[in-house]
Amino acid sequence: MEESLKYKIALSMLPGIGGILARNLVAYVGSVEDIFSSSLNSLKKIPGIGEQNARRIRNSKVLEKAEKELEYIHKHGIKTAFYTEPGYPRRLKSCVDSPILIYYKGSFNPDKQRVISIVGTRNATDYGKRMIDDLVSAFAERGYDILVVSGLAYGIDIHAHRAALKNNIPTVGVVAHGLDRLYPALHRETAVSMLEHGGLLTDFPSGTKIDPQNFLKRNRIIAGLADATIVVESAEKGGALVTADIASSYNRDVYAFPGRSGDVYSKGCNQLIRNNGATLIEGIEDLEYFMGWEAVVRKEAVQSSLFVELKPEEQKVVDLLLKEKELFIDQISAEVQLPVSRVSVMLLNLEFQNVIQALPGKIYRLK
Repeated sequence: MEESLKYKIALSMLPGIGGILARNLVAYVGSVEDIFSSSLNSLKKIPGIGEQNARRIRNSKVLEKAEKELEYIHKHGIKTAFYTEPGYPRRLKSCVDSPILIYYKGSFNPDKQRVISIVGTRNATDYGKRMIDDLVSAFAERGYDILVVSGLAYGIDIHAHRAALKNNIPTVGVVAHGLDRLYPALHRETAVSMLEHGGLLTDFPSGTKIDPQNFLKRNRIIAGLADATIVVESAEKGGALVTADIASSYNRDVYAFPGRSGDVYSKGCNQLIRNNGATLIEGIEDLEYFMGWEAVVRKEAVQSSLFVELKPEEQKVVDLLLKEKELFIDQISAEVQLPVSRVSVMLLNLEFQNVIQALPGKIYRLK
């Protein structure tokens, strides 16, 4: 187990080998360990690798770095999840460029049925803070089992984390460095509180320098962990708009709070809405409407599905959703013991018959 993790860390550290190429390597070679024992000629033949990357893989120094990282994470109680392991976040796994390995601390479930990312400017105004307070407190009032994700940065990010903690909602901060440090240091007290009700997550190993490019890179995780990304405030340019664009590329929902014409830190949101890059919301009611959220499945809706003539396998799915309320497609597949491809066709048919409703993140429930 320890030896296997060392090789997984090493694979994630290889320069020039991102998530896509790393997955390609594993698929062609068969195991992470065998990648590092494969010959130069064998590696060169793998699509996308070439001689330069093959030589990087054969460089044993990366294994030495991985060994040191392994010692560090054990010493400091840092947990990891590789993309082939059950603990890797479901939503993130479906993103083509997601990291192959993540490091995290805390106690949280990244696969909650509702996960929302809240992002925005570092120069949050009273208006933006009020929008966050109203939205997050509404999550708590309605009893939603929800996880709030943001980037622990100044402004909108840290206010979203603090609003979640205030309302006893778990919250995760995705950071752009290793878990051996915290940036900005001013947010340490909040981060410590998050470890007890949420956590910190990154794909960067310890010793990673604070680099502006890393903040843009980590935005793909903020977008990939969630069903939807909400931009609260943003100037005409900024990281929040990058996160929104990434979320759209993942076919996730993007929402934005509108601002007054001329307000500097609402220009980005207004621009997103104007260009159809985000759906306008003004509060929890709008979010519930667009996301199809309901606290309880209505009894009459369940009863109406019983009058549709269903095949035995379809009836199994309906009975399962009647019991569990909402489930991921792979959970349904496991419960009814049918392959995901077959379940996908069945769910589409049930959706056409107005029996079930598809939610973001491949979650299904009775209509």
